[in-house]
Amino acid sequence: MKTAKLANTFRVDSDKHFRLKDFNPADTGHWHSKEHAEEALQQGIVRMAELQDKLYAQDRWALLMIFQAMDAAGKDGIIKHVMSGVNPQGCQVYSFKAPSDLELQHDFLWRTTRDLPERGHIGIFNRSYYEEVLVVRVHSGILKSQKTPPSLVSKKIWDERFEDIRGFERHMARSGTVIRKFFLNVSKKEHKQRFLARLEEPEKNWKFSASDIQERQYWDDYQKAYEDMIRNTATKHSPWYVVPADNKWFTRLVVSCVIVDTLESLDLSYPKVDDAKRRELAAAKKLLLKK
Repeated sequence: MKTAKLANTFRVDSDKHFRLKDFNPADTGHWHSKEHAEEALQQGIVRMAELQDKLYAQDRWALLMIFQAMDAAGKDGIIKHVMSGVNPQGCQVYSFKAPSDLELQHDFLWRTTRDLPERGHIGIFNRSYYEEVLVVRVHSGILKSQKTPPSLVSKKIWDERFEDIRGFERHMARSGTVIRKFFLNVSKKEHKQRFLARLEEPEKNWKFSASDIQERQYWDDYQKAYEDMIRNTATKHSPWYVVPADNKWFTRLVVSCVIVDTLESLDLSYPKVDDAKRRELAAAKKLLLKK
């Protein structure tokens, strides 16, 4: 599959001068054929399944994928299509919405930490602890309801949360959990069309929520928050991928390439069988053949 370079094209891993406007939401690189991209995606799904099997068997590494985006950017579709070939036994998906009363009794990293993937597994966060520097930042009233001691809430709180997130992700990397973060970069124009589709197409009506329209009014505030988030939390061990999201077929291909490239970098393999185990297998085979 000629997609090796695609995984790095949209990678951001320590750019303090990062600007969201430098990334085109409608970009499709050199891929001008949807059919060609679909074929490459299917190849990636097959390869991903092979690598996941080794990840599970080796039982050393864990992979956490984080998806952040505006509503209707395509998070659910990516999880459905790109991950269609993985073994459900080794993959968990968690969606994080407004925190519960119990979750508000803890620090902002607590609720997601409980759902981190175990070794040998792939974990997917549909939204995550990054909401604490996105929606909480855009809507200041939420911060006031989080029970944080007032003396700890200062103008530096966002920088402090970025620092906490970087430290947390560094700890996870050192413990064997590989983190890959995806921001689905959809344009305001395409975003509008997808909302209209939810209103006009009966089979998509269930996806619509009036709150989605309300959040759209804060579009510019969210774009600034996303930009600052990426600028302050992109690292070499836990990079962001600013994925063009206006064309779903290309978005899915890019995400697939990143996952495959990441798993291949781990040098995964099946556990080696020692002499004692070989003798045990030989004895078991001999016993089966007798019966």
